[in-house]
Amino acid sequence: MSDVVMTEKKAGVLSKSMKLVYVYAMATGAIFTFMCYWDGIFMSYTGPATFLAFALMTLAVLPTAFVYAEYSTMLPSTGSCLVFNTVGLNKHAGFWSAWLIMCAWIAVPAAGVLGIIDWLNYQFHLNLVGTKAVIVGALVLCAWCVLSMYKNVVAGKVQSFMLFAGIAGILICSVMFLCSGHWSISNFTDFFTSSNMKQYGGSFASTGVAWIVGCSFMITPYFGFETVPAMVEEGDFPIKDQKKAILGSVLTCGAIYTIFYFCMAGVMPWGEMTNNGDCSPFITFNALKTCFGDKIAWFVLVMGIVGVVFPIGTSVLGFWYSGVRMIFAMGRQNFLPKQFSYTNKYNQPILPNILILLVSIGFIAMQSITAFFDLMAFACALCYVITSISSLVADKKHPEWERPYKCAKALKIASLIIMAVIAFFCTIGIKRTTWIGFIGYIGVGALLWLYMIFIKWPKEKVWMKTPDGEKEF
Repeated sequence: MSDVVMTEKKAGVLSKSMKLVYVYAMATGAIFTFMCYWDGIFMSYTGPATFLAFALMTLAVLPTAFVYAEYSTMLPSTGSCLVFNTVGLNKHAGFWSAWLIMCAWIAVPAAGVLGIIDWLNYQFHLNLVGTKAVIVGALVLCAWCVLSMYKNVVAGKVQSFMLFAGIAGILICSVMFLCSGHWSISNFTDFFTSSNMKQYGGSFASTGVAWIVGCSFMITPYFGFETVPAMVEEGDFPIKDQKKAILGSVLTCGAIYTIFYFCMAGVMPWGEMTNNGDCSPFITFNALKTCFGDKIAWFVLVMGIVGVVFPIGTSVLGFWYSGVRMIFAMGRQNFLPKQFSYTNKYNQPILPNILILLVSIGFIAMQSITAFFDLMAFACALCYVITSISSLVADKKHPEWERPYKCAKALKIASLIIMAVIAFFCTIGIKRTTWIGFIGYIGVGALLWLYMIFIKWPKEKVWMKTPDGEKEF
């Protein structure tokens, strides 16, 4: 019996219990971002034209979503970019693309907890700061960890409920803004205003650059469709249907983002709504109070639940699940010690859940929403660049492999160019503190990578399932 087969038999097994609607809900919930928490960042970065930024980013992300749709049906194995780029390029590309996307995924739970704590302080004046904030955040993270360690179906049902309740609340709020009597096209003056202009001066040319930089960061609310291939081994539906969850999640969220921020941008002047672009959260609630006064305080509370707590809950659960499965795959296929591939009686990975819990508790100490936001955007764009290159190389290396869903070469080239441009403009806008955090994260990855190169991989090879069977890399 080969070492590859033995390694797989020692590893845990994931349960095939996820219906297509649950996978769609996981992916859409992951993308369905912190709507009424990061609203201040969105509107500060891209001004009254935020709705246009979201519409453009929807179109920009779709080619990459098509790339993932093809790869996930051709290589249906948990690990998404880890698998795709190891098979398409090599194990080093697989490792670094996984490490980059994990940078974004692991940051989400901590950012989400920070959002919930900030909302509790905003809504109930609890003054949860410092040690108290860390304790409350740790308790919330523990609850997510317990849910992730339980049955897939339970997590899928919770995700679906929070997602659809959140979407309903956002759409109702959009209609209220549009019909408030405050909505006016005059509030779209200085259409391409951006808080990033403070970095580049105020000339016409620099205003355009500032807005494009802000628009590039809007990739952060879109990463998450890659959670679908992360759960591919647990789906109980035909493999070709994965594309419905991937593309459906992008289009669903893109439409909601565009509608909501078009409706909200028209009710107040940009400077008044965003405090001249200071990225403060909860501008949606302030806009509701301006339009309707204290008589809808109850609705502001409801919107806090469906516009902050539920979107954060769906996003965190989706990325937690995906991060766990990425670490599981890395353990199973010799990118990490095999103990990371062991599962409990519910077929849920054990050590990956504990690792993400511990890392997330540590991340709470950062307490900077813009640092999280910018870091996620840059890391995702780089990962998508590697995956786009890998898909083009795989076409040349293995044209004979069956592709239940075929992505056109033109879309793959478009994905590569678009993501490279987004990554470039992100580098212009990233602040010093974010660079420090990113460099530190890459440093840890480099140490792990070198350990694997010189100690682990000479003894045990990386392996992957391919259409030609199990292969070592």
